[in-house]
Amino acid sequence: MNCALYKHTLWMNNRILTMKNRYQFRRLLKSFRKFDPITILGFLIVLFLGIRLIAPPATLKFVVPKEEAKFWRPLVEQFNDQNRIRIKLANLDPTQPINPDNTEAVKEAYIAALEAETPYDLIYMDIIWVPEFAEAGMLVDLSKDFLPEDLKREFLVSEVDNGIYQDKLYRVPFRTDIGVLYYRKDLLEQAQKDPPETFKDLINISRELQMQEDIPSDYLWQGKPSESLVAMFVEVLHGFGGYWINWDGEEFQVGLDQDEAINAVKFLLQTVKEGISPRHINDLRELDTLDLFQRGQAVFMRHWPYAWNLSHGPDADAIRGKIGIIPMVHAEGETSGGCKGGWGFGIAKQTRYKQDAIKAVKFFASAAAQRQFTLSFGSVPSRRRLFFDPQIVARYNHYPDLLNLMDSGSWISRPRIPEYAQVSCILQEHLGKVLNPDQNGPTPKAAMTKAAEETRQLLADKQDSECEISSEN
Repeated sequence: MNCALYKHTLWMNNRILTMKNRYQFRRLLKSFRKFDPITILGFLIVLFLGIRLIAPPATLKFVVPKEEAKFWRPLVEQFNDQNRIRIKLANLDPTQPINPDNTEAVKEAYIAALEAETPYDLIYMDIIWVPEFAEAGMLVDLSKDFLPEDLKREFLVSEVDNGIYQDKLYRVPFRTDIGVLYYRKDLLEQAQKDPPETFKDLINISRELQMQEDIPSDYLWQGKPSESLVAMFVEVLHGFGGYWINWDGEEFQVGLDQDEAINAVKFLLQTVKEGISPRHINDLRELDTLDLFQRGQAVFMRHWPYAWNLSHGPDADAIRGKIGIIPMVHAEGETSGGCKGGWGFGIAKQTRYKQDAIKAVKFFASAAAQRQFTLSFGSVPSRRRLFFDPQIVARYNHYPDLLNLMDSGSWISRPRIPEYAQVSCILQEHLGKVLNPDQNGPTPKAAMTKAAEETRQLLADKQDSECEISSEN
C-alpha cells in the first residue's frame, strides 16, 4: 500500500469512529474514487483490522458455586492469557464479589442479573435447570455449534441428553455427578462387617457400631429443605422401588403417595428416632454433613464424588485414607441408584458476544480443562476417556467404577420439566415438615399424600405454585 493511501486509511479510521451522519459517510466514500479496486480492498482490510484493534475486547461473565470458585481461577487465567477475549468470574470480582453458597443461590444470581438487564454471558448450569431456562427463552440454541451426535462420541451420553430440550441442545457438559454412599473402611473392618447393600444392613451395622464405637452418629444425609434433600430422597425412594414423577406417554404420573414413597420417609425417620442420624439432621446441608464426616463424626455419609477429594485434604486428619465408596443402599429385592447431577455451560440469549462465548465453552469443555479441574476440585469429568486418564486414576482410583455405575443405568434422573423448581419446592416443603423430629408434624402418609396432590394439581393446571424456595437453603 502506498504512503498516500496509508495516511488516508489512518484518517479514515478516525473519521468513521467520529462520524455522526450518513451524509458524512457518503462524502468519505467519494474520496476513494481516485484509487483502483485492489488498493481499495487493501484499505478495507486495514480498516477492519484497525477497528478491531481500537475496539475493546469482549468481556464474558459467569458465576459458580462458592466452593468451586478458587478452582476456576487458574482456568480463567489461562483462557485470558491465550485469548483477546476476557472472562470475568463474578466470584473473584475484587470490588463486588458474588459468592452463592448453594445451587439455589447460583440460580437466583443468574435470574436476578437477567431481570436487572445485566445478564451473564455464560450460564454455568445445574443439570436440572435446562428445561426451565430453555422454556423461558434464556438460552441460545447450540445444536449447530455443538452437534449432539458428535458430543456423544466424546462425552457421557446421559450428560449430552440432559442438555437437550425439545430436540435442541442448550447445555454443553463440563462435569458430571452421581450420588454415592461413603463409609469408614477402618471401622467396618474392626467390626468385621462388609459394606452394607440394603437399608436393613445399614441399620443393623449402625446399631452394632453404636455400642462399640464412640461416634455421635452413624448415617449422615442432607436433611435441610433444599435441592440436596431432594437429590438424597430420590435415591432412597428409588431404593424402595418408588418414583417421583413419570411420563407414561399421555400424562404425568405422580408416585409420592404410593407405599414405596411412604416407606422411604419412614426409613429416614427411623434413622433419626434411633439416633443413627443426628437429631438436627433437618439443619444439615452438603457442606455441613461433609464437615461432620471429615471430623470423624459418622460411619456413613450420602454425598457427591467431590467429597472424596475434600475427605483427603488438610481438614480431614480423622478419616484420611480410611474411607470407601459404594452405591446407595436399597430395600430387599430392589436396586440401588444414584441421583444424576452435573454442571455444564449454556450461553445467554441476551449476550452480545455469541461467537466469543462459543469459543469459551469449547475451551472449558476441552479434555485439558476438564482434567485440570478434576484433579484440583475432585469432581467427575463428563468426557468418557478421562475416567481412565492415568493422572486422574492415580489420584482417584475409583473413577472407572463410577463410570461402570453410570453406564449400568444406576443413575436416577430428576423430572426434566419446565416446572421442576416448583415440584421440587413442593417436595422440599413436605419432607421438611415430616422429617423434623422437633415438631408435631404430619405422618409420613399424610405428608406424602399432600405432596402428591399439590404436584398433580400443578402439573395439570400449569399454574405457579405458592411454594417458595429460600436462597438460605
